[in-house]
Amino acid sequence: MIEILTTGGTIDKVYFDANSKFEIGDSLLPELLTESNIHDGYEIRPLMRKDSLELTDEDRQAILAAVEASASQRILITHGTDTMAQTAEALKLVADRTIVLTGAMQPARMRRTDATFNIGFAWAAVSLLPAGVYIAMNGEVFEAGSVRKNLAAQRFERA
Repeated sequence: MIEILTTGGTIDKVYFDANSKFEIGDSLLPELLTESNIHDGYEIRPLMRKDSLELTDEDRQAILAAVEASASQRILITHGTDTMAQTAEALKLVADRTIVLTGAMQPARMRRTDATFNIGFAWAAVSLLPAGVYIAMNGEVFEAGSVRKNLAAQRFERA
């Protein structure tokens, strides 16, 4: 069984006007999993609904505590991309599980989102990788501590 923890981020953003005012809405994760042809073998646990730029050290500790309390050996975390690498670094304290963080550059509610692909790709990663902490984004897997987001290119790359 894979436990999926949701924390918010762009993947769950809802935009309300042309000025890009947004809120983190209800997660579309169940729909994304269905679109990825993933129908069972998981449990979803919402942790928070925050933009990753608003995550605090206390929030990262709450994510860490949720991972440590999980009965699952394989954990997938949806997370905002701006501070995903920081959270992955904080989760390196957990050495006996496979933890994969993923998200989206475009909200799942938008037509040209990368969310569906990233969820399917992260599902494969968390299912196949050995114990460790990883980021799975846009067809690449990065180990925690050796990745950064390139804002200009809108992608992750090795640090």
